[in-house]
Parts: sequence; C-alpha cells; structure tokens
Amino acid sequence: MLVREHGKTLAEARGEVRRGIENVEVAAGIPNMLREGSGTVEDVAPGMDEAAIRQPLGTFAAVVPFNFPAMIPLWFLPYAVATGNTFVLKPSERVPMSSQLIFEAIDAVDFPDGVVNLVNGSADTVNAILEHDGIEGVSFVGSSAVARHVYETAAQHGKRVQAQGGAKNYVVVTESASLDDAVPNIIGSVYGNAGQRCLANDVVVGVGDVADDLRDRLVSAAEDLTVGNGREEGTDVGPLITPDSRERVLGMIADAVDEGAELLLDGRDFEHPDYPDGNFMGPTLLSGVTADMEIAQEEIFGPVLCFAETDDLDGAIEMVNSTRYGNASSIYTERGGEARRYKYEVDAGNVGVNVGVCAPMGFFHFGGRKESFFGDLHAQGEDAVAFYTDKTIAIERYYE
Repeated sequence: MLVREHGKTLAEARGEVRRGIENVEVAAGIPNMLREGSGTVEDVAPGMDEAAIRQPLGTFAAVVPFNFPAMIPLWFLPYAVATGNTFVLKPSERVPMSSQLIFEAIDAVDFPDGVVNLVNGSADTVNAILEHDGIEGVSFVGSSAVARHVYETAAQHGKRVQAQGGAKNYVVVTESASLDDAVPNIIGSVYGNAGQRCLANDVVVGVGDVADDLRDRLVSAAEDLTVGNGREEGTDVGPLITPDSRERVLGMIADAVDEGAELLLDGRDFEHPDYPDGNFMGPTLLSGVTADMEIAQEEIFGPVLCFAETDDLDGAIEMVNSTRYGNASSIYTERGGEARRYKYEVDAGNVGVNVGVCAPMGFFHFGGRKESFFGDLHAQGEDAVAFYTDKTIAIERYYE
C-alpha cells in the first residue's frame, strides 16, 4: 500500500513500517517513561494514581583517605545532607586539619547542630561506625583490602555500602596518537600528587613503532620536573605522606629491578637540601615492564612510571585487563575505531580517550570495577541520590 499510494520502493516501505512498529513497542512501556519523567503515573488503574517518592534514610558515614583530604569528603557529605540525611565524617588520621577547616566553614553558616559530625580516630573508630545500629550506610575510599573489610562488615550489620578500593591504571598510546599532547598529560597523571592518587596512570604501554619515541619523550619530561615543598612556586612533585610510604615504594622499585625492569630514571636517592628529613623521592621511570611483574599488578602510590611495550592493540588491552583492579584506564589515539574498541573491551569503571586523568565530573558517578569497588551504587551524580535515599511507593484512590 505504501508503494502504491506514495511511490517509494518496497525496501523503503518495509523500513518505514519497521520504524513505526518500533515506536509502538516503545509506547507500550509508557508507564515507565512517565514515571521517569515525573515520578507519578496518573490513572495507573481506574481512579488510581501511583508515585515513587524519594525519602532520606537517617544517618550516613564516610571514612576517607589521606590523599585528597578536601575533595573526597565532598564526594559524600553534600549529597547526604542535601537529600535530607545527617552525616558523620571520619577523616584519615594522617590529615585531620583540612576536614576541621571544612567543618568550621559549615559551622560558620549556622548548620543545625548534629546534621554534620566530625569524628577522628583510627581502625577502632572505623569498626565502631561499621557496627553502629544508628548508621544506615557507609562510604569508604582506600586500599582494596580495607574496602573489602568495610564492605563485608557493614553489610553484615545491614548497612548500605559503597567502598572504593585500590587501582592499577594503564594508559595505552598507539601509533596514531599526538605525542605532543599525550606526553604532558601522562606526566601529570603519573607524577601529580607525588603519584598518590587512585587515578594515576602509572603504567604506560607503547603500541608498535611509537614505543621508542614515546619512551624517550617521557624520560625527558620527567627529568624536567622539580621536586620540593608544595608551597614553593614551580614545584611539580611534593613529598610522600610518611617515611613508611617512601620505604614501601623503594621496595617495589627494587623488586621490579630484580624481576628484570630497567631503571631509566632513578629518583630513589633524591634529597632536598632544605629538607633533609623529608619523605621526598625524585621522579622514577622503569622500562621493560611486563604484565607478570608485581609493579605492573599492584598500586605503587608514588612518583614512579612503568613503561611497557606491545606489538598491537590486542596485546595492550590484554595487559590492561590482566590486573585484579578496574578503576580507570586511558588510550591516546586519533583513530575512532581504536578508541571505540578500547572503550568497550577494557574492564574499567572510568575510561578516557586522549585524557590523562579521567576523573568524572560531579554530574556523573565515579566508576570502579573488580577489586577497585565493592558495592552497587558509586559516589557522585545519580548514584549518590539513589544511595542516600529510598523510594516509597504511594498508591492513592479516593471515593466520592
């Protein structure tokens, strides 16, 4: 009939009918579409309306790490309070003062007493939070071992949990990549915050013929970094958080050399003339790193770049997915096909294309998979609203 009355071809007519049927099928799901738009479905049955109402649950808590003392508490606190809950923050005992300033600012704008609460302490304090009957849910950021403990213990006590664990992030650079853009991005990702962040892409994989040039550029760029006091202008790399942290990183470097990695840049003996007792390390770069080495599998949390090579993108993706973590990964390429394949085949919660640090904006949740995240709902964005509330289903009918 379409061909007879319009003149289009039979193939075009069949395509038109298929698209029409598609819309009929979508419209059959209109209750869900209406609910997502307004939260209410009118006349779900004759004379009956139904709505899902989001409501707060009570008191939530967050246990946060040392590496971003101002940012990470704010992944949780404002969402919990804005959705109508009260909140307890337990900062890292290594960095208590930033949270103190945040709470002084909150107090200065006359928040009601008890809405937000600051609790300092260590492991005993954390366990008390996990077991407390008055706390509905717990958020955590830290190592995977502790994240698993938080997840299991809080869940055993009937709480909601979102526990962000460790990371082992890779950045893959293909032959089509712009090295002028990739190299400074990678350097910033690896050595920024002295490497003490869960989004540091500390393993760089050069694919094919790009490897030699990429390696040389990375070494040169790392050599130009300035190590020192973060309050001094021009400093690129500050100290590690504790002497123990520095010793742990030094041990990982030594083990990597024993396993066959080559030190192209050795920052282990760096000593700042003004701070001889500081926890400083110079930028370090290891080449010849392979997936079976411990340093390619475990989080470093220090200013160390590991350089690996593969013949093709298949080998690079296999290396990226070889770790027990799934926090983040990036690819540098100007080929859309490579980028699309990487986006779908890499098992990570945050994936970047030509992005050194793929940190999601607050509108989106912060991803994480495998042993990088324990839970169902992540921090930030739409997941935060779902984590801090529950839906009450209200079904109403009135008789005249």
